[in-house]
Amino acid sequence: MNNHAKHITRIRTNFESLLNLLNIMANSVDRRSFLQSSALKMAGLGFFPLSQMPKFIKEKTVLPTQYAVERIKFGVVGINHGHIYSMSQAIITGGGTLTHFYAPEEDLAADFSKRFPAATRVNSAKEIYENKAISLILSSAIPNQRAGIAIEAMLHGKDVMVDKPGITDLAQLKKVREVQRKTQRIFSICYSERFENRATERATALVKEGAIGQVLQTLGTGPHRMNAKTRPAWFFDKQYYGGIITDIASHQFDQFLHFTNSSSAKILSSQVANIAHKESPAFEDFGDVTLRGDKGMGYIRVDWFTPDGLKTWGDGRLTILGTEGYIEIRKNIDINRKDSGSHLYLVNNKETLYIDCSEVVLPYGPRLVDDVLNRTQTAMTQEHCFKAMELALQAQKKAQFITF
Repeated sequence: MNNHAKHITRIRTNFESLLNLLNIMANSVDRRSFLQSSALKMAGLGFFPLSQMPKFIKEKTVLPTQYAVERIKFGVVGINHGHIYSMSQAIITGGGTLTHFYAPEEDLAADFSKRFPAATRVNSAKEIYENKAISLILSSAIPNQRAGIAIEAMLHGKDVMVDKPGITDLAQLKKVREVQRKTQRIFSICYSERFENRATERATALVKEGAIGQVLQTLGTGPHRMNAKTRPAWFFDKQYYGGIITDIASHQFDQFLHFTNSSSAKILSSQVANIAHKESPAFEDFGDVTLRGDKGMGYIRVDWFTPDGLKTWGDGRLTILGTEGYIEIRKNIDINRKDSGSHLYLVNNKETLYIDCSEVVLPYGPRLVDDVLNRTQTAMTQEHCFKAMELALQAQKKAQFITF
């Protein structure tokens, strides 16, 4: 086939896939708003599901722009962690309009207003809970406050998305589960190491396609840099953040359940330590966990020992072992390749590949907005959300404290 014929074939494939996409997306969003936004994205193919991508563009997908029209209004209660910026942007990308926010801290509120100048700062969280136009509330408040904010929001008929850890002890978990079951509102935890990492999203498609066979084990690491001078006092006190496994490792439990497709798991061992930060006795700087699920095994290691010489906050990695190959994800940096993130390596019985995932679409925000509108569970099932947090809390509770 000559180059001209190949070009015509690609155009035809592109057009057929676009028609298929329009039919799919029209079922989940308002047809008029989707068509308006699609006109802006058509050239870039920004909303093609990865599994339906024409083969010639499957390796790279264009980043989606936000919807052309408003789909929901949302508010923010508590902005004590910087994750609230990416959380808010995810919902804006999905068609949400941020209308109001509450933050008692003047410095945090000032920075947030600069980023989202159209959002009105209110004097109390109650004003957001009782605003009938708002259907979704986001929060990255101090971790041990997030469950209470979520409960209040759900009791006021709002769906909720909180930063991880969404819950800091098992008593909170029980109460949040009870309220969610009673109200039937959405309680979602933004496990950002999966939802906001393009290589992890790409790995989801590869695993579903059977690229490495049946998944046997995940090995997840979550190293972080301290930046102690920039941290608030609550950061160093376990009663506020729940412990290192509760906090950081909730990401890795989410990925374990997701990639092994396990619905339950047992904590085989867990340990924590405060090795290098004795000046903060309520702080933990190392933790690891071994677990076994009903469909796979896992190992998790998290720490606060990223050296200053690394050009990012942590060299987070995930290895997914399958019966016919393995995938390694280098989330934030590939120290031998370049300083940016979203790198994926695939090795199976057919080939060894490096895939740059920097332009893979992140569907979490649009899917969560879909779920708010349609009362579905496409972004993440409710039970998965709770189970990942439950496992982290169980591992934290039984962890042996190690001293040297």
